Amino acid sequence: MKSLSDWLQTPPGQYLLAWEQAQLDESVANIFGFHGLQLGLPQVNALSANRMPQRWLALNAPAVSPPDLLCDFSALPFFEASLDLVVMPHTLELTTDPHAALREAARVLMPEGRLVITCFNPNSWWGLRQSLSSQLARLGWSEPFVPATGEWLGAWRLRDWLQLLNFEVESTVFGCYRPAVNQQGWLEHTAYWDRWGPRCWPILGAVYCLVAVKKVHGMRLLGPAWKKPALAAASPRASGLPAARQESDRRAPFL
Repeated sequence: MKSLSDWLQTPPGQYLLAWEQAQLDESVANIFGFHGLQLGLPQVNALSANRMPQRWLALNAPAVSPPDLLCDFSALPFFEASLDLVVMPHTLELTTDPHAALREAARVLMPEGRLVITCFNPNSWWGLRQSLSSQLARLGWSEPFVPATGEWLGAWRLRDWLQLLNFEVESTVFGCYRPAVNQQGWLEHTAYWDRWGPRCWPILGAVYCLVAVKKVHGMRLLGPAWKKPALAAASPRASGLPAARQESDRRAPFL
């Protein structure tokens, strides 16, 4: 069975990486701060277009080229609220505990920090083939279309997870509308699908890129000033002015 690294060298894998690299460059280019972190998938340089002075690549397993950090994604070696940007390219599908990895990313992000996530879309042509090929693989008849991945998370399901962690989704972009084929010729022959896909079937892209902002709701203290002062009721005879003059002053308070 192929590994994910081997599959990324195939025509559909290269097609996927090209779209993700372009989309990630566009997503992180105007995110400012000091510290950015990429979790996993060294085949794509998710922080190359970002201008933060400190940018790190973290992996959870040794690789051919040594990363900046080698750690468990569910226990990142950073203080709470210390990072401005965290990018997770397919991290949730490649880790054993996606909930813990997402909670840990929320912990290390500072308020108004950005979280960028790419995931395979189960509601797509690729998702349909992945589901069928995975079932056949259990019977020993075939191999999964995309190997060594966990459960594919839909965009709306991921939005629910992020909402529980006080994230606000800024944008969700779908891409890779070509069919799930392994031949380079078929991918080139169906290139027009990428032009018509966003118009005809926009949510059926094989992959999506989601950008979310961490929101921290503040606390507002209410003191005695929230009460409106009681208006003193003056007697018409108290000021020594005629009652008609006092009535005229109340009707026209500004001169």
